[in-house]
Amino acid sequence: MQEINQAEFAEGVNHHLELRNLTMDDFDDVRELMDVVYKDVGGAWTRKEYTAQISTFPEGQICIVDKGKVIAAAFSVIVDYDKFGDKHTYDQITGDAYLTTHDPNGDVLYGVDVFVSPAYRGLRLGRRLYEARREICMNLNLRSIMAGGRIPNYAQFANDMSPYQYIEAVKSKDIYDPILTFQLSNGFEVKQVLKAYLPEDKHSLGYATLLQWHNIYYDPDQSKLIGGRKHSARIGCVQWQMRYFHDVQELLQQVEYFVDALSDYKCDVALFPEFFNAPLMGLNPAESSIDAIWNLAMYSEEILRQISHLAVSYNINIIAPMPIIEEQQLYNVAYLCHRDGRIESQYKIHPTPHEKRDWIMQGGDRLQAFDTDFGRIGILICYDVEFPELARLLSEKEIQVLFVPFWTDTKNGYLRVRRCAQARAIENECYVAIAGSVGNLPKVDNVDIQYGQTAVFSPSDFAFPHDAIVSETTPNTEMTLIVDLDFDKLKELQNEGSVRNYLDRRRDLYRVEWVGKD
Repeated sequence: MQEINQAEFAEGVNHHLELRNLTMDDFDDVRELMDVVYKDVGGAWTRKEYTAQISTFPEGQICIVDKGKVIAAAFSVIVDYDKFGDKHTYDQITGDAYLTTHDPNGDVLYGVDVFVSPAYRGLRLGRRLYEARREICMNLNLRSIMAGGRIPNYAQFANDMSPYQYIEAVKSKDIYDPILTFQLSNGFEVKQVLKAYLPEDKHSLGYATLLQWHNIYYDPDQSKLIGGRKHSARIGCVQWQMRYFHDVQELLQQVEYFVDALSDYKCDVALFPEFFNAPLMGLNPAESSIDAIWNLAMYSEEILRQISHLAVSYNINIIAPMPIIEEQQLYNVAYLCHRDGRIESQYKIHPTPHEKRDWIMQGGDRLQAFDTDFGRIGILICYDVEFPELARLLSEKEIQVLFVPFWTDTKNGYLRVRRCAQARAIENECYVAIAGSVGNLPKVDNVDIQYGQTAVFSPSDFAFPHDAIVSETTPNTEMTLIVDLDFDKLKELQNEGSVRNYLDRRRDLYRVEWVGKD
């Protein structure tokens, strides 16, 4: 095939533009075009790479032709985004351009590349390709479009500003960047900065922006007739009365009573308070409080096994916090017993001064969001909710509900948990459910009195209750709290709320990063 110079072809002709999918016959045109556009960053893909892209996901590879010649193109891939997360490189998420990462059952359309012939700039062909890519995303019912975007003008400003400052300057239109300016004008949001995304990109100094476009028409239930994600969830919280139990089975009978009741009301999850099994500390005489809590931890394996069985048999997810012993160390762990039989856990990261001093309790070193059959959730045990960084990190993982099992002995201690939980709901645009215990255990040292009021909090905007309290119990009375949560309201708030904490966050000035184990 004779190569045709792009500029000569465009000059002085009447255009006849067509948007269509790429084919193998287009390779020579694509190679010629890429060698022009990417002459400083490696040039065109090989025929082998191009063949893999067309073969793997033909629907995602599109182009604009003028009288049969390719003058602009866009490539994409469907990925299960959770497998990669926000910290990835171009080669990792594109499978070194071979699209080996393509997952037809994935949830995100990832932008592999977009390029336009320099001779055709000014015709808004890039916008046409972006609109077509959005149409692909909506037609395939994918959650969003993600992409790593070069910032080719950054090298000119690198001595005077950080990448974050540069991005903010582009967003405020103080600086023009040929790629980022275009992407922002096409509805993409900058989620964060990627380092060493394309190390060979000298103009961007290897940096890139992680961009996201939300598909507001995404229907998580559409692809599945059974088992799809829900637009709402019914949660049940147990305000647990401390009382003496003669043995573990008697305690588990009380647990089953509440699980049975919440299951009858079709709740998706049952939340039990922190240390709900503390009455078992009184079963065996102990010389010290350390002995008492370690004796309690000895029952946790049996209790966990039985509660997981209840979750399956009553078809309800259960959150149950218990102390455990691992490698001769004491931890406080909230177990998430899924109704499909899986068990996951979140360790309490910040033991209180009392727990560290009197029980020699250790803190966990991992924080995670959990995917359930009703939505994405996070769990913070009691004192942990008083550290806003943890909830912020979970919000970056797009949780919809934060569950906070707590134990407090006095009203001022309870109010610390409550006020912080309310703040976390507003800051992070999510629901927060707290559940505590009430009553007293006269024979148990250090946990002899309880003060609690269970509640569910929402963000504070017009779509939610005027006081941002979805519902709450009567203080210090054993009871359950059942609440329906509307997740569509969260989506509307994040995009159209009177304030938009997530979108308006000044990531150029501050950010929260997890530096511990993943």
